[in-house]
Amino acid sequence: MSEAEVLTDAQDGVLVITLNRPKAKNAVNKATAEAVSAALDRLESDDSLRVGIITGAGGTFCSGMDLKAFVTGEMPMVEGHGFAGLVERTLSKPLIAAVEGYALAGGFEVAISCDLIVAAEDGQFGIPEVKRGLAAAAGGLVKLPKQVPPRLAMELALTGDFISAARAAEIGLINSVVAPGTALEAAKTLAAKIAANGPLAVARSKQVIAAAQDWSTEEMFDRQNAVLKDVLTSEDAIEGATAFAEKRAPVWKGK
Repeated sequence: MSEAEVLTDAQDGVLVITLNRPKAKNAVNKATAEAVSAALDRLESDDSLRVGIITGAGGTFCSGMDLKAFVTGEMPMVEGHGFAGLVERTLSKPLIAAVEGYALAGGFEVAISCDLIVAAEDGQFGIPEVKRGLAAAAGGLVKLPKQVPPRLAMELALTGDFISAARAAEIGLINSVVAPGTALEAAKTLAAKIAANGPLAVARSKQVIAAAQDWSTEEMFDRQNAVLKDVLTSEDAIEGATAFAEKRAPVWKGK
């Protein structure tokens, strides 16, 4: 993994993944995609890591695909994981997008592939691919209608217009809007709250919420219970209850 493309930093159970191509507005090329994929492999495999954050260097989250690389035939994808090594991937651990500046095209699709989004007030979001004769095929057309009202998704996809962080929060696309320059710190605060909780319970809760939108009313509790049964009988469940009774912080085992 090239440090020039992506930086990683692990502290207190949180892995921060930074797109590090500020001169290119953190546009994703093949090397960046592979580096992000490797960082996410680390997040998934390391039991000491509970939450991931993805952000961008230089005041921009990500401007999307590196078009200069694209016209030479380079595709910024990883087999099985899609654009940026992320958008077609299902992670067991939560991933937070910390957005400063632009999250456009593939950058927008990276953000909406995360579980939570924190954005600076000057953040701008959009899928302007149609303005370049392209389509938002890295998740914008299929994920966005599940995250905002379909007509709003249609408008963004067909016009290519940008929306502000305030508007994104208004339509429920992002979790919080913070002062410029503080998105990463706000994301770390959110990540710390998640990392303090039972890792098995967090993983299964994330799994249910992600899948439940496709479950019918008739089947939803049976399918939920199938996912959660090992949580209710886990060592962590006993530890959580014991720690509460003893007025101390729980010591999680993740099992």
